[in-house]
Amino acid sequence: MIHKRRLISMLVLASLPATFTTAMAQSAPANWPNKPIHFVTPYPPGGSSDIITRFIGDRLSKALGQPIIVENKPGAGAILGTEYASKAAPDGYNFFVGPTATVAVAPYLRKTSYTWESFAPVAKLSSSYGLVSARKDAPFSNYKEFVAAAKANPNKYNFASNGVGSIVHLTGVLLHKQTGIQVTHIPYKGAVESMSDMIGGRIDVMYDPVPAPRVKAGELKGLATASDERNPQLPDVPTLKEQGFDVNVPSWFGLFAPKGTPPAIVARMAEETRKVLASPGVREQLLLSAMYPDFEGPADFGKRVQQDANYLKDVIQKEGIKAD
Repeated sequence: MIHKRRLISMLVLASLPATFTTAMAQSAPANWPNKPIHFVTPYPPGGSSDIITRFIGDRLSKALGQPIIVENKPGAGAILGTEYASKAAPDGYNFFVGPTATVAVAPYLRKTSYTWESFAPVAKLSSSYGLVSARKDAPFSNYKEFVAAAKANPNKYNFASNGVGSIVHLTGVLLHKQTGIQVTHIPYKGAVESMSDMIGGRIDVMYDPVPAPRVKAGELKGLATASDERNPQLPDVPTLKEQGFDVNVPSWFGLFAPKGTPPAIVARMAEETRKVLASPGVREQLLLSAMYPDFEGPADFGKRVQQDANYLKDVIQKEGIKAD
């Protein structure tokens, strides 16, 4: 009878999904966390990255019962903070919040001491709605009309970005390549400066979500939403797909740990993050930065980071994009 029960137990365990049996075999140490946790963001205070990091960190702090200390480490186009985070002790008390551009693009544009493989992906936090906007007096009202105007007038129009190799720049490159139009690239140090110039009529188009409030206020035109769904703040701006354009330019924020962080701790942090992203008020907060919650766990997010890094590396190399 005892042998029969053992056999049944073994058969039941064997039939369970691998992810479930792994979760049973691994669990975070009973005393984790027992001291403050550090979240590094490679940008200065006040920006979208800082706001998202602090907001998510505050929710996670309450869930985990320990303070989460946010460290701003800006510099060198976010490379300094990312390098700092990649070298932190993999003890379960150091994490990094960063976007696609820092993790999956920068290593192919500049000399860095890290790659995406220097990190253990924990969770995808959010995706960007994206936005293609234009000066108020532009002779086109949607992206389809812009493409027609640009085809009829090669190099007449320009587009701004917040730097060579930025996601904003790569979005423009890929869309222009797909549509066969020639548009002059004008890089800026930041979106605020380029948006001001677009309001002043010196820039024709931007591929950046930052101008969303100005579009909503009627100071700029919204040509397209660069995501799979329309931005609730700009419900009248159609997506690129709705206008016949299908370009995949990944734009996300993710939570990472230094490579070597115990998998059980990564799994626990991911699960708490999943709960936080599904909690009330998170969607509304992220919408202020033109983003929406878009959770993926360690395995799925890890695959996405690898795929996106390889894809963007290929774009950068084929287009001969060089950092300033």
